[in-house]
Amino acid sequence: MFKSFFPNPRIFFISVVFYSAICSAIWYGFNEQIGAALGLDLSSAEPVIGLGHFFTDSFLLFYLYYAVATGAFAAGWYKIANHPWQWWSILGSSLILFSTYFSVQVSVAINNWRRPFFDLVQDALSKPGSQTTDGSATRASPESITADLFDLILIFAEIAFLAIFVYVVTRFFVSHYIFRWRTAMNAYYTSQWKQVRHIEGASQRIQEDTMRFAEIMEGLGVSIVDAVMTLFAFLPVLWALSEYVSELPLIGTIAHPLFVASLVWSVFGTGLLALVGIKLPGLEFKNQRVEAAYRKELVYGEDDKDRAQPPTLVDLFADVRKNYFRLYFNYMYFNVARMLYLQADNIFVYVLLIPTIAAGAITFGILQQILTAFSQVSNSFQYLVNSWTTIVQLLSVYKRLSSFEAAIRHEPLPEIDQLAT
Repeated sequence: MFKSFFPNPRIFFISVVFYSAICSAIWYGFNEQIGAALGLDLSSAEPVIGLGHFFTDSFLLFYLYYAVATGAFAAGWYKIANHPWQWWSILGSSLILFSTYFSVQVSVAINNWRRPFFDLVQDALSKPGSQTTDGSATRASPESITADLFDLILIFAEIAFLAIFVYVVTRFFVSHYIFRWRTAMNAYYTSQWKQVRHIEGASQRIQEDTMRFAEIMEGLGVSIVDAVMTLFAFLPVLWALSEYVSELPLIGTIAHPLFVASLVWSVFGTGLLALVGIKLPGLEFKNQRVEAAYRKELVYGEDDKDRAQPPTLVDLFADVRKNYFRLYFNYMYFNVARMLYLQADNIFVYVLLIPTIAAGAITFGILQQILTAFSQVSNSFQYLVNSWTTIVQLLSVYKRLSSFEAAIRHEPLPEIDQLAT
């Protein structure tokens, strides 16, 4: 699965982790010094509303730093290994990471936009036509507010069109990237056909499982990168917004309450769903086996009249029926736990903010920023909760393809593949 597409996968991914840690440490520790050496000013802390958000000195320095770091890493691996898919696996992965990061920054830009827009809406709705005793206006004229609202809506449209463009281009590239990965797997497994052909459902594993692996990775891989990037982008935002919330219900005053609450709530949900759905990967794997055995007998019956006899098919389909009913039962209580958690999640942040809202300590714009930032951080922490069903399918596909890896290495098959269906 990985050897076919990445050079020396074990060492490669370890090097990715260490190299990323070093690059991150250099960036967060010396970005201001690097920027100053290049004549860039990174001291501005005020958020820029609109497309200018992406062209500040800080962003320009990051673009340059990322390009140089990626180029150095790719050049190093070109020297170390000669792999036919290196252009796609290294530079392609780097481009996807950058594109995902940029998409997350689009969300940050929209969140920065929320405060002035909704504060202006609150101001316009809360004091309609208010005047002083001498008749002079106490706020901007309706014409001025109208113009400001339209200006902010146009700014939102600019950001939204950029988001659409980045999303479409990213998805187009990811689709090609994943199909190249599938092509690499297909070429690798078919070249080892003599060693894997004896495995039950071998043809299905090469054709269907590599296809399913590619399809799942297309969505799941991008979403996990997006979740990590979102955490890096919105955790500082949520940390800063916590200063507007002085206390939490039942708990009272704690440091950075929104940050702590999102972390605890998300870890609880992830642990709950992982515990409840612990049996699902194995059942999905067995489901693929019994389906493959049933389909294989039918295929044999097309060429051999003595195969696919009714008693045999009845027994094989009984195995299919038994495993599906097990799946239905396990998914039933899994879905109960998942939906209860997700419905509670919809109002959790509002419960946290009740004392703050009641005290009138925040404006409508800040409230919108808090809701968005909390939602982004919670959804990122809740990656396993939101993607558990897909992860189960990926794990089952991974288990089946692992049998190929074992056969190619002349190792015993995984225990689950040795068990009778």
